[in-house]
Amino acid sequence: MSRPAPTESVLLRGGAGAIDALIDSPATVRGIAVVCHPHPLYGGANTNKVAHTLARSLRDLGYAVVRPNFRGVGRSEGTHDHGNGETEDILAVLGWAQSRWGSLPLALGGFSFGGFVQCRVANRLAGSLTPVQRLALVGMAAGSAADGARQYDTPALPEGLSSLIVHGEADDTVPLANVLDWARPQELPVVVVPGADHFFHGKLHIIRELIARNWTPL
Repeated sequence: MSRPAPTESVLLRGGAGAIDALIDSPATVRGIAVVCHPHPLYGGANTNKVAHTLARSLRDLGYAVVRPNFRGVGRSEGTHDHGNGETEDILAVLGWAQSRWGSLPLALGGFSFGGFVQCRVANRLAGSLTPVQRLALVGMAAGSAADGARQYDTPALPEGLSSLIVHGEADDTVPLANVLDWARPQELPVVVVPGADHFFHGKLHIIRELIARNWTPL
């Protein structure tokens, strides 16, 4: 069995300048995925453990996975734009990935603020020639954050999208009730991990197992 390629570091181009990104590729690329990290103003970066777990899990399903840093993080240029410029940047990253690997099946993964951005991206691509087929959201940002400092008007997901929504029972950053309120009118199941906090300390293996159990390799 061929081994995955080593993690690759690249600089891409976005609306605010350079986008600093990591790439995890399987031996044979059968799909394209982008994984987004948590809030950049609160220490979020593409090396975050949850984002890393999502990337490796999707790679193991056959996706070439790009993990960009949001604006102002690492070598990414620009300043935080509350999800607007970040959405445009992820669309630019996807366009670059398609120019490299072709029109392959698309998947998205997002943790916290990254999940909020990915919901916007999925809606932008709905009805296009290459809509998103799979979406993994962990510690989803919806409604008002527990500290009251941030408010997320997270859009509903497009129809026909295979989604996996995972939230910690003990999340003290985004209350579980917020995510249930967002998911309820859409009739979206939410997997609740007992005892898990927002960062899934000691529970990352559960995220890996859920992805492997719910989605078959490409």
